Amino acid sequence: MRKSGRPFRPCLAAIALLALACVAVARPDSAQNQTTPPAGSPAQTNVSVALVLAVDCSFSVSNDRFELQKRGYAAAFRDPQVLNAIRSLGTQSMAVTMFQWTGPLLHVVVADWTLINDAASVNAFADTLAAAPRQLFRGGTSISGAVDYARVLLGQSPYKGARRIIDISGDGSNNSGRPVTMARDEAAADGITVNGLPILTMEPGLDAYYRDNVIGGPGAFVVPAANYDNFADAILKKLINEIATEPGANQIFVRTASQTRPSLRRDSAPSAVFKSVIANSATR
Repeated sequence: MRKSGRPFRPCLAAIALLALACVAVARPDSAQNQTTPPAGSPAQTNVSVALVLAVDCSFSVSNDRFELQKRGYAAAFRDPQVLNAIRSLGTQSMAVTMFQWTGPLLHVVVADWTLINDAASVNAFADTLAAAPRQLFRGGTSISGAVDYARVLLGQSPYKGARRIIDISGDGSNNSGRPVTMARDEAAADGITVNGLPILTMEPGLDAYYRDNVIGGPGAFVVPAANYDNFADAILKKLINEIATEPGANQIFVRTASQTRPSLRRDSAPSAVFKSVIANSATR
């Protein structure tokens, strides 16, 4: 019986080797499919602007004021001037996301990264903003936390923006978390622009505070809103200006030297607070 069984062993071994060879041939392709996105996927999409919209939902923002902010953002993206600004870009496209913020680690994304390159996509994004409910209702005003979280979102974006911009709107100065100047300087060190839209209802001098402490990076500027009723007009002007204007060109709104100061931490590693924001985001 042994002699009769021996001739078959080499054949079985050959079959096994042939099967392994087939698997080996197939593996490179399957591995490539797992690691390389298909052509045209968001991970391979270059855009002229990657924009993060950070909306204040702290205790000072009543529900009525929040609704005015939300309607203002939605109306701005529906305005034809915004689409014209996007069409003026090199890629004729931008990517945008929105999150609500209060305290240092209180952030909720209400509109995921979206590619905007035509009327349909810009109107769809406006609809998303209009339908997004308020997710946060209390907490301090941590502008620094908002800047740090916006950097996380930019780092996780499937779109590669030639310009990366954080758009902060709020009605109060930083009163929670680390100093906002540290967050601003670290963002600027990464080549990120932080623009501001202070709402002066609660703090009449908030626009000066934003100029001195919040904004920074290439071409940074402030567009104040006198009150929540004027928010829609202010955000429209701000969006058009930051989308269509290249750094170094004449801005619609005058900038002061403090708004474009170079970072003091250009050679430093990210702070421990920023690292905690990244870790917190990864666990969500």
